Amino acid sequence: MAYLAPAEFATKMVDAGESKIFMSTRDTVIRAYMAGAILALAAVFAVSITQQTGIPILGAALFPVGFCMLYLLGFDLLTGVFVLAPLALLDGRPGVTWGGVLRNWGLVFVGNFLGALTVALMMGFVFTYGFTAPADKVGEYIAHIGERRTVGYAAHGVGGWFTIFMRGMLCNWMVSTGVVGAMISTTVGGKVIAMWMPIMVFFYMTFEHSVVNMFLFPFGLLMGGQFSIADYVFWNEIPTVLGNLVGGLAFTGLTLYTTHVRTAPKRAVLQAERRLAA
Repeated sequence: MAYLAPAEFATKMVDAGESKIFMSTRDTVIRAYMAGAILALAAVFAVSITQQTGIPILGAALFPVGFCMLYLLGFDLLTGVFVLAPLALLDGRPGVTWGGVLRNWGLVFVGNFLGALTVALMMGFVFTYGFTAPADKVGEYIAHIGERRTVGYAAHGVGGWFTIFMRGMLCNWMVSTGVVGAMISTTVGGKVIAMWMPIMVFFYMTFEHSVVNMFLFPFGLLMGGQFSIADYVFWNEIPTVLGNLVGGLAFTGLTLYTTHVRTAPKRAVLQAERRLAA
């Protein structure tokens, strides 16, 4: 595969962040909507495989197909713009402001949520024959996931809340690495391989992804999960979103930008300058 050097793809990250900030509202929402919908379908696909085979690694190995599809089509996830948009601000790109960054995050959040919710409603209809029958095994399985990852955490109080936050950080460390993976190569095969690896890690480790959860929890409620909307929002979505933001920026965005775009002077140059100054 045609590989780009780190300095090249790190610059592409900044360019991508700038492009997303200046994108029209219409295009931002459409792209986010489709990203949320495709990722939700991939989640159903992977969870169905896990439930039907009893082999979690198989579901994790196949989940990245949705992630690869949405990024190859140029759609946007909240976890990706959390990392890319602030880099354009940090780089001092003309016209980029915090207001623009926050606007982009807000629009992508709304688009992702609507897309994921659409798939939740559609799959709920399919799994219950138009809500006229009890949930099937996959529906029950997802309902129990929602219970474990809301009231299950709530049982541990503050420790449970920060556990979700930490799992959100770890999640977007991997997911944002997948986002960068799409920029590492100029061939479709190379992009897919680079995206596939970190996404498989995140899904198998069951880290908390804010957009995947936008599907899992509304769908779990439709399937009769024993938790409330308030449980979902406070005990999962809020700490997950914050964890995704911090983890993606700290472990991927800022580290790559700092060391490959704002590279520190080499030691030999520093030593020469010091000798001249002396």
